[in-house]
Amino acid sequence: MIELKSQIQKIKLVTVLGAGAWGSALADLVKLNGYQVRLWSRRSELTLPKALEDTEIVVSAISMKGVQDVVSVVQSCPIAPQTILVTATKGLDPQTNTTPSQIWQNAFPHHPVVVLSGPNLSKEIQMQLPAATVVSSINHDAATVVQLVFSSHRFRVYTNPDPVGVELGGTLKNVIAIAAGVCDGLQLGTNAKAALVTRGLTEMVRIGTVLGAKTETFYGLSGLGDLLATCNSPLSRNYQVGYQLALGKTLDQIMTNLPGTAEGVNTCQVLMQIAQQQNISIPITEQVYRLLQGEVTPKQGLDELMLRDIKPEYHH
Repeated sequence: MIELKSQIQKIKLVTVLGAGAWGSALADLVKLNGYQVRLWSRRSELTLPKALEDTEIVVSAISMKGVQDVVSVVQSCPIAPQTILVTATKGLDPQTNTTPSQIWQNAFPHHPVVVLSGPNLSKEIQMQLPAATVVSSINHDAATVVQLVFSSHRFRVYTNPDPVGVELGGTLKNVIAIAAGVCDGLQLGTNAKAALVTRGLTEMVRIGTVLGAKTETFYGLSGLGDLLATCNSPLSRNYQVGYQLALGKTLDQIMTNLPGTAEGVNTCQVLMQIAQQQNISIPITEQVYRLLQGEVTPKQGLDELMLRDIKPEYHH
C-alpha cells in the first residue's frame, strides 16, 4: 500500500495520444484533477518523442486503424519502464483479430497496460455531465493508479480484474448499436428495441466468453452500461450509421459525413471472421454485416431475425 501511494504521488504528467473528441475529453478530466497533460495528434506541432518525454502515464485514444502505427513509433521512443500504458480505443485489428490492449502489451511486454472503457459519450463528458467508467488490468496497482488519476466528483471510476471482458464490452456493443439505430430509423417501437438490445447482450457474452472474457463483466458498466448508452443516443456514431441506413442513405454517404470513426463497421467484419473460425452463432451481427455489405435492406435484415427458428431463451 505504501508503495502504491508513492507511485501515485510520483504521477505529475499524463500524455494523451489522439486529440479527437474522446482524447480531448480524457485530457480535460485529468487536467481538472491537477495533473499536467500533453495532448498529441498527428497534426500537432509536438513530436511524439517530445510528447512522451518524462511522462508517467500514456493514454491512447486513437482510432483502431491508427493503433498499430502509433505503437510502432512509441516503441522507438525512450519511455521509462514503470510508465503505465492506458488504452481507451474500442475496436479489433482486422489483420490479427487482436484488441488494442493486446497490441500494446505485445509491443511492451514489461509495461503495465490498463484498459479504460464504459458508457462514455465524449460530448456529454465535455459538457461536464456525470459519468462512470471502468479501468482494468492484470496489474491491479496500475489500474488503481489510473482510477485515482481520472476519478472526480463527475467521473466515477471503478476497477475490474477482467481486462479482456472490459475491452470487448466496449468493442462488441458498437455492432449492436448499429442494429439499434436501424430499429429506431424504421420506427419499430420500444418492444422491438428492448428485445434487440437484450438479445444483443446475449450475443456479446457468447463471443466474449469464447475470446476469454468473464460473463459477469458484460453485465457491468463496460458491457451493459456501454450498450445502453450507445444504443439509445443520437450522439453515438454507430447508432447514427444504423439510423441513417434505415432512412435509405448509403454507407458511403453516411461515412463521408460522419464526424470521427464508427468503429462498429470494421468490428462487424472482424467478428464475422472470428465467428466463422470458432463456429459461434451471432445472428444480429450477421444481419448487420449483410446490411453494411449491401446484401440486404434494413427491412429484410429484420425479417431474417424475426423468422429464425424458435428456441429456448437460455441453453443449459
